[in-house]
Amino acid sequence: MWHLTTLVLFFGVLVFSVGGQFRLGGAKGQYKYKRGKSGEEVVQDNLEVLCQGQPGSEYFRLTTDGDCREVVRCDKAAVGLRLASVKCPSGLGFDLERQTCDWKANVDNCDRLSKPRLVKPNFNTEEPVCPDGQLQCGNGECISQSLFCDKKPDCADGSDENACSVETDPNKADPCDPSQCLLPDCFCSADGTTAPGVEGGKLEISNLPMMITFTFNGAVNDENVRVYDKLFHGERLNPNGCTAKATYFVSHKYSNYSAVQELHRKGHEIGVFSITNDEDPNYWTDGSYDNWLAEMAGDRLIIERFANITDGTVVGVRAPYLRIGGNEQFNMMTDQFFAYDSSITAPLGRVPLWPYTLHFAIPHKCHGNHNNCPSRSHPIWEMPINELDRRDDPDFDENLTGCHLVSSCSNIYHKDQFRQLLQHNFERHYSTNKAPLSLSFDPSWLISNKGFADVVDDWMDHVLATYNDVYFVTELQVIQWMQNPTGTQSLRDFQEWKDKCAVKGQPFCSLPNPCPLTTRELPGETIRLHTCIECPKNYPWIQDPTGDGFSF
Repeated sequence: MWHLTTLVLFFGVLVFSVGGQFRLGGAKGQYKYKRGKSGEEVVQDNLEVLCQGQPGSEYFRLTTDGDCREVVRCDKAAVGLRLASVKCPSGLGFDLERQTCDWKANVDNCDRLSKPRLVKPNFNTEEPVCPDGQLQCGNGECISQSLFCDKKPDCADGSDENACSVETDPNKADPCDPSQCLLPDCFCSADGTTAPGVEGGKLEISNLPMMITFTFNGAVNDENVRVYDKLFHGERLNPNGCTAKATYFVSHKYSNYSAVQELHRKGHEIGVFSITNDEDPNYWTDGSYDNWLAEMAGDRLIIERFANITDGTVVGVRAPYLRIGGNEQFNMMTDQFFAYDSSITAPLGRVPLWPYTLHFAIPHKCHGNHNNCPSRSHPIWEMPINELDRRDDPDFDENLTGCHLVSSCSNIYHKDQFRQLLQHNFERHYSTNKAPLSLSFDPSWLISNKGFADVVDDWMDHVLATYNDVYFVTELQVIQWMQNPTGTQSLRDFQEWKDKCAVKGQPFCSLPNPCPLTTRELPGETIRLHTCIECPKNYPWIQDPTGDGFSF
């Protein structure tokens, strides 16, 4: 965590006192002033210059001397321009690229004052400077607009790839046009808060179902299956008589595929969470089309083969660490017939967001996700993760950020806090627009926090006993309802939710094959693959997802 510190403050500006001189460092050098000048004169003369072109949210160094711990940013406060300072704890350094504190050994830019400035194209000129259909690069040349933000530098200075955010991409998706975006294939609203079926008068908020999705990320193993069985058993029924369901975004390593097969048999949804679950966040943010293809389509291939899932229902994607891969990820998903992503977080607001398709621009700020949301149009559903309000006292307007995964709510230590978190956020959705409540977990968090699984168990009982319009469903079932909005009075006969309504019977196999396998991609490791089908030759991995052996 960052620790705020103040060094020497002159008229709201941070300055270092060094050897009888004031030193005000800048991104382009260091400025020195004799004692004859007052702090106010230092500010007037140089703060504007220092902050020129500096994004207000970006930290930089005043000097490369010292221990790499101290940085500042230009803060346009109500009292005027000033420098806000941050100092990393002892033993850490500030990484300018990632804009965070990290172990000193991991920071390789202590010799730089600021992040490198990328050359930007000239989109806004007083007079047109390029022919129709072309835009100007930073160096003045004109190229086709279609070449901007295509992951290949076409301007000599590379500026065509340096303004590609959701806001700046010149080929970005258009704002929502409800007259062109029609169910069942497309859904959007101006601010993302409108429920399907309501705007046309077919339904009212009062007779919409309140859908709750439990989603779990990571490997499925014997330990967390015990938690899943506790929460989703045959006696826990939704108002339509079908069992409560959940969605599992499965990563490959250490997953027990006989357990995945059993979850699927019982009607739960299986999605993909990658093969490697690589721990480097930039691997996902900067991942190429081929990386995303190998990780996600490869993970689906492994799941379908070794969990024996043959009905084509593995259609959902969640990015590890929620570090989505921009347009590259969604281009791959379109080509591979994935139906939806569930990785984009929606900032905590007064009214939560409904899921939407990406035919049009996302209806909220690209919040988190390393600002790498898709800017283009894609025929993919987005199941946004509405941030949770984690305040202990929701009536007290405490300045506390929301959290996306339940397991990332770092201030939740006790069972009563956890129960309050679940109930308050449920009521927040239920009393406004009934947008689906996404409760996303790392299962190890539920296991390591003693008694938390019991809290969820009791809370689910309470909700189902208190409300007759609340359903615990999968992500895919939410999409099915949105494609055919149906009032609560008719949901008992809603066919899309009748599939695997209440599954009985025994697992497909009680004694799966515990295949001890190796792969040359993971030298020195022997990993057990539990599956009801025959053991493969090798442990499946990124270059050999079938385990049949390499083709080269």
